Order: sequence, then C-alpha cells, then structure tokens
Amino acid sequence: MRILHTSDWHLGRQLHRVPLIDEQHRFLQFLLDIVRQQSVDVVAVAGDVFDRAIPPLDAIGLFDQVLDELAALRVPLVMISGNHDSPRRLGVNARLIERAGIHLRTAVDDCARPAVLHDEHGPVAFYGLPYLEPGLTQAYFDALKPSHEAVLGAAMDQVRADLATRPGTRSVVLAHAFVTGAAPSDSERDITAGGVPSVSASLFDGVDYVALGHLHRCQTITDRVRYSGSPLAYSFSEADHPKAMWLIDLDAQARLTAQRVHCPVPRTLARLTGTLNALLTEPEHTDHENSWLHITLTDPDRPHMAMERLKERFPHTLRLSFTAGHLHTRDESYGTRVNGHSDHDIALGFVEHVTNIPATAQEQDLLREGLENVRIQAAAREAH
Repeated sequence: MRILHTSDWHLGRQLHRVPLIDEQHRFLQFLLDIVRQQSVDVVAVAGDVFDRAIPPLDAIGLFDQVLDELAALRVPLVMISGNHDSPRRLGVNARLIERAGIHLRTAVDDCARPAVLHDEHGPVAFYGLPYLEPGLTQAYFDALKPSHEAVLGAAMDQVRADLATRPGTRSVVLAHAFVTGAAPSDSERDITAGGVPSVSASLFDGVDYVALGHLHRCQTITDRVRYSGSPLAYSFSEADHPKAMWLIDLDAQARLTAQRVHCPVPRTLARLTGTLNALLTEPEHTDHENSWLHITLTDPDRPHMAMERLKERFPHTLRLSFTAGHLHTRDESYGTRVNGHSDHDIALGFVEHVTNIPATAQEQDLLREGLENVRIQAAAREAH
C-alpha cells in the first residue's frame, strides 16, 4: 500500500501578517498532482489542518476543495485533529463523509476505531490519535496522571488491543505529538500543559508505521516513526528546512520503504545581517531581493526610516531587528518582538519589564501553572 504522509497544513495561517492562502492552495494542488502521478492509495494527514479553532472562510473553502477532489479521485484520506484544530468542528459529519472515503478521527473514543483499507495484499488498519490534551483526557483513558506520556501510552494500549483481534492486518498510526529526539521550530505552539511535552518513540511499538504531526521539520525518528513537517515555512527558524512529505510503501510483509517528496517553495525565506548601507549596495544580496526577509542591522546608530529604505531593494522584508544594545523602535512592532516566544516566556518578559527584576523560580512555576489552567479551561469550553 502506498501512503502519502503529510501534516501541519495550518490553513489560514499568516507569516508576519502576510496571508499565505495562495501558497497553501498551490501546495494542495501539488499534493493532488503527487496523488495522481505516484498512484497513491491513501493520504494520511497528521493534524493541524487549520491554524486556529475557528478558521477563516477562505481556509474552510480550500479544505472543502481538497476533500472534494480526493473523493473524486477515489483516494481515501485519513485525518486527525491537532492542537491548533477544533476537534468538534473538524469532526462535524465525520460518520457521514466516511462513506466518501474521508476518515476523520478527532474524538478520544475513536482512537481504537481504525479505518480498515485494503490493497492486493489484504487489510491495513489506520488508527487516528488526535492531539490528546492531558488534563481533558486522563479520566477517559484512566491514565495514571495527566501527562502526555500517560494518555498517549493508554491510547496506544487500546490500539494494540484492537490490532490483536485482527491477525494478519498491517497497521498505521497517525498521532499529533512531540516525540523525544525530534527537532522543533519556532512556529509550533507550546504544548507543555501536562508537564514534559515530549513522549518516547517506544510508545508506538507494535505498529508498522507511525505518521507524526506537530513538529514542522521533516525528520526521521526511527525507520517506522517519522514527521512529515509542515508544507510551508511558518517562521524564519525554518528558513533552511527543506519542506516535504513522505511517500511510504508497505508491502505484504509490512516491509517499509520511504521516499521524501519535496514541496514547492513559493518564496524563499532568509536572514540578512549587516549595516544598512552594505545591505542596500552589496551585490551578494541580489539573490534575496524577492525573498521574505528577517533583517538585522548592525549600525552603531539607529538609521532613519530603516524599514522604508530596505523595502526599496527588498520589498518583501517582513521583520527588522537590531543588534543587542539597541532599544526597540516603531520599526519593530510588539508582535514582531514576541513572535516565536511561548506564552510563558512573554509573561516572564512582562514581569521583568515592569519590576526590573527577573521572576523567581517560584514565580515562574506559578505563571506556568496559571497559563496551563487557562488553556485547559479554554479547551474544555471548546470541547463542549
């Protein structure tokens, strides 16, 4: 069976206030081309389909379009919700559209209910484990504690128990998690609620392939446990990360081969550093005149109208920074300065700003606990 593993589409996301809906549309058309050209049997999407719980209408329209085209191609799709998605909204009419080959797994009680698909060698069971918020799912799984390791481990125990009733069935698990040993980027939302955010790859023992989502870098944890990463770069920390999907082949004995399918790059991202005059005049920067840029100026004095002058040569400059020792100015918005920082880091920075004293270890723990409680309460309201 040939599986196309992708994740973290984040439909509706912006890059420093620049809409990316056109670039996301081009990626999904590329995905459909790969499905046709490579005779893909099933598409597996490992969460974070949308960038937020209530996505904009153009993102919903794009989602609807790709589902319609996959259904027309008669290529099944298995999809889970991620920590950015609203499980209930993404899972609306899931049982109904399953008849069209669209298998949505967004609820905890669906973790051990596989989508069983067939090829010439027999059945393959696809289990979808949506993002499992520890504080909300501990009771359902009767986990020992509200941690990512405990609830995901309990969910995998259910998967293995169901798989044991299906002798001769190959297996694929989709999960949205941070697996130990993987490399993160700046653009993933923090999931430290429930303590340590990472889980061991050994939790997934006993299945033939694990299609992971959440981290935005395409990477291999083990031969059978992989992240596809996001199809587009969503932060400057990803400027040098090749974007890709995995084309996975499972043969009759569940032997696995994997091929990286590189995604198109609509516009490169780059970081440039130097004085304003050097950046505006030196020919070595010509290749970046059409890139999305994060520029750091090293002038000893703050240049006048720096952003406006830079945009004359580099019209797609999105972020402007200055070397340490300079104060922030109107050229750099508050949103730009905190971009890529966790809520906890931003709160700690605010405490230090208003008190001129770094937060103590006890204050850091209190802030972390308060932020986690707020997020859990918000997730609980969304779930109901």
